[in-house]
Amino acid sequence: ILLNAVLQDEVTVGDLTQVFTLFLQVCKYYLCDFCPAELFTNTRSDLGPCEKIHDENLRKMYEKSSRFMKEGYERDFLRYLQSLLAEVERRIRRGHARLALSQAQQNSGAPGPSGKNEEKSQVLTTKIEELVLQIEELGSEGRVEEAQGMMKLVEQLKEEREQLNSTPSTIESFAAQEKQMEVCEVCGAFLIVGDAQSRVDDHLMGKQHMGYAKIKATVEELKEKLHRRSEDPEKDERGKKEKEDREREREEREKKRKEEEEREKEREKEKEREREKERERERERERERDRRRRSHSNSRHSSRASDRRRSRSRDRKRSRSKERDRKRSRCATLTAPRHTS
Repeated sequence: ILLNAVLQDEVTVGDLTQVFTLFLQVCKYYLCDFCPAELFTNTRSDLGPCEKIHDENLRKMYEKSSRFMKEGYERDFLRYLQSLLAEVERRIRRGHARLALSQAQQNSGAPGPSGKNEEKSQVLTTKIEELVLQIEELGSEGRVEEAQGMMKLVEQLKEEREQLNSTPSTIESFAAQEKQMEVCEVCGAFLIVGDAQSRVDDHLMGKQHMGYAKIKATVEELKEKLHRRSEDPEKDERGKKEKEDREREREEREKKRKEEEEREKEREKEKEREREKERERERERERERDRRRRSHSNSRHSSRASDRRRSRSRDRKRSRSKERDRKRSRCATLTAPRHTS
């Protein structure tokens, strides 16, 4: 997601470190077109595995993005492809020099240098190894008949190598063998002159030959694309201005986003303050209800106590009143005159 954001100019400042780390893991050659490491797997030109990310969706997004052909990836890709072509061209020149030396020795009649049979044997060994790799690839793809046909060629080359190893080297035999070889002008491999068309086709469809053919075609296409862009400085200037405009827009979006985040934080704080006030009001109402309940309870208790006191007071008054009445009654009895008969 972050890599997509980079290609769309939507990455934020806080994501830059993570984006930079991820983007280092993306194969820039694959973004441009293809990764050369995938062309020569299990051939003598094997470049080893590429440890970086190959993602078709990222490549499509890069081609549609405003950054396309503005980051220098294409020029780096072109330089790397040219270095691979320079290496195969050196191989082709060495092959031609070897054939030319053999032809010169044949024409002059001079004896060939010692060890020529071994050199020729090594060439055949290299060819055999290449064919064996192709046979393994055909077998893994289920192309059994083609693999069997190439096995026959391998057996022929092995017999030829055994003949070289078992007979003394002479200028005539060596020259005759060299006349049967030629150098492929695309990949630098040695080919047998007049070989069967099926084996020629196998070579042309092989990974190494097709890989270098693709590299050559891509180099020419890249040169043309980069040349057209360099011839249109006004377009580059427009692109630069567009990039600056996009950068300003991105900064403005980032600024607005931060402002909105700050406003949202303030709104959340205000809501929290309101919630706290409401909780405090609820606590105050609860305390008021508690006070009222306690007051009401105390009032009922006080009323009952007052009633009991009044009742006891009335009882005492009635008791005293009765006591006085009894005393008056006794006094009246004692003071009343006695009548004699």
